[in-house]
Amino acid sequence: MSDLATTDTLFFERTGLDRESAESQVNDALAGCDDGELFLEYCQTESLNFDDGRLKTASFDTSQGFGLRAVAGETTGYAHASELSEAALKRAGETVKTVITGTGDKTEAAPQPTNRHLYDDANPLGEGEFADKVSLLSEMDAYARSRDPRVSQVSASLSGQWQAVQIIRPGGERICDVRPLVRLNVTVTAAEGERMEQGTFGSGGRVGYGQWLKPETWKASVDEALRQALVNLESVAAPAGEMTVVLGPGWPGILLHEAVGHGLEGDFNRKNTSAFSGLIGERVAAPGVTVVDDGTLENLRGSVTIDDEGTPPQRTVLIEDGILKGYMFDRMNARLMDAQPTGNGRRQSYAHAPMPRMTNTYMLGGDHPGEEIIASVKKGLYAVSFSGGSVDITSGKFVFSASEAYLVEDGKISAPVKGATLIGNGPDVLTKVSMIGNDMALDPGIGTCGKDGQHVPVGVGQPTLKIDGLTVGGTEG
Repeated sequence: MSDLATTDTLFFERTGLDRESAESQVNDALAGCDDGELFLEYCQTESLNFDDGRLKTASFDTSQGFGLRAVAGETTGYAHASELSEAALKRAGETVKTVITGTGDKTEAAPQPTNRHLYDDANPLGEGEFADKVSLLSEMDAYARSRDPRVSQVSASLSGQWQAVQIIRPGGERICDVRPLVRLNVTVTAAEGERMEQGTFGSGGRVGYGQWLKPETWKASVDEALRQALVNLESVAAPAGEMTVVLGPGWPGILLHEAVGHGLEGDFNRKNTSAFSGLIGERVAAPGVTVVDDGTLENLRGSVTIDDEGTPPQRTVLIEDGILKGYMFDRMNARLMDAQPTGNGRRQSYAHAPMPRMTNTYMLGGDHPGEEIIASVKKGLYAVSFSGGSVDITSGKFVFSASEAYLVEDGKISAPVKGATLIGNGPDVLTKVSMIGNDMALDPGIGTCGKDGQHVPVGVGQPTLKIDGLTVGGTEG
C-alpha cells in the first residue's frame, strides 16, 4: 500500500472525515495568507524498560490529531485538536482566521515533491511478540552480569514509533510520509569496593526492530556499556584549566550540534539573535572545517523523506572550508529572508507549529589519522563521549559534560578522568581547530534535540578533532 493510501485510510476512511470537505475548509481558512497547511498525524509508540532484573514499565500508546497553521508576514495562527472531525477542523479554521485576517497578500508555492523515499514504511511495532521483546531485555541483563562480577545493575530499554503524516495545502495538494523509528539502550553500573560507575550505549534509526533483535547487535551494545563502566571505575579526578582538547569521532559531534548548529538555524538569524547573524561569506572557522546538515541519509534517525511542511530535505552546506555559507530554513523564515527552504521545517507533533530544526548535522573529515592527532598532543584531554550540555544561542557560550575522557601525556592516551566539562564559545572554538581526522563517523542513532519545548530525533557526527586552548572544568584539587 502506498503512503498516500495508508494515510487516506487512517485520516479519512477510518475517522469518517471527508477529504473534499477538509480541503475546502483549508482553502477557506488560509485564503489571503502567505502560507500554511493542515498537518494530519497518526502515531503509535511502544516502550519497554527493564531494570533491577525485571520488567519495570511497558507502554503502548496511540495518538492522532491535526494542526492547522496560517501564516501572514511574521504572524502565525495555529490551532490543533486530537479530534479528527469536520466540526473540529471548522473551529480551528475560525480560530486561525481571527489571528491573521488582513495581514497576508499571497500564498507561497507548494513544495516540489520527489519520488525519493529514505526508509521502509513497515511498522516496527508489529514486529515480534511482546514476550520476545521482554525476553530480549532479560537476556541483555543476564549477559551483562555474566561478563564481569563487578556488574551490579543493568538497565535496558527498547522503544519504537510508527508515525504517519499527511499535509494538505490550499488547492488540494497532499503530501504524505510514513516514518518508523526505533532505539535500543543499555546502562551498566559496575561496583568495586564502595565505588560505583556507569556506562551507557544506545543505537537506533528509521528502520524496524529486526537489526536490534539480533544477538550480535545487542551484545555489542552491552559490551560497549560495560567497557565504559569499567573504564570509569579506573578514572581519576579531571584537571582544570585551558588545554589542548581532542574530540573523538561520532557522538562528540553533539558539541558541534549544540554549540554551532542551533546558531545556524534560520529563525535565530532572521531575528539577529545568533552569534552567526549577518556573517554569510565571512570566515567563522579554521581552514578545513566544513559543516553540513543532511536529511537525505537513508534510515538515519534525523532523516526525513519530507519535513513537517512537506519540503523534501537536502544536503545543506553551512560552513565550507571555514567560510559561513548558509543557514537552515523552514518555509516562513526562508520567505522572510529571501532564501529557499532547505527541508528543515520540523515539529514534535500535530500539537506544535513547525520551526527550523537540524536533521543530521556533521563535520566532514580531513587528512589526519586519529593516532597522529593524539601523538601531536604534549599534554591535554581526549574526550570520547558526552552526557549532556547547554548553549546560549546569542553568545554561543556552551558547557558540556564528558562521560568518557582521558588524559593525553606526551602523545599517548593515559588515565581516564571523571568530572571533565568543556567550556567555551561555539564560534570561537571552530577557529581553534588545528587538526581534522580522516575518520568521520556518525553517531549510532541516539540523538534527540530540544528547542522551545519541542523534541525531535536528530543525528550528529564528526571526525577526530584537535582543538587548541579550550577551557576544561575539572574536579582535581
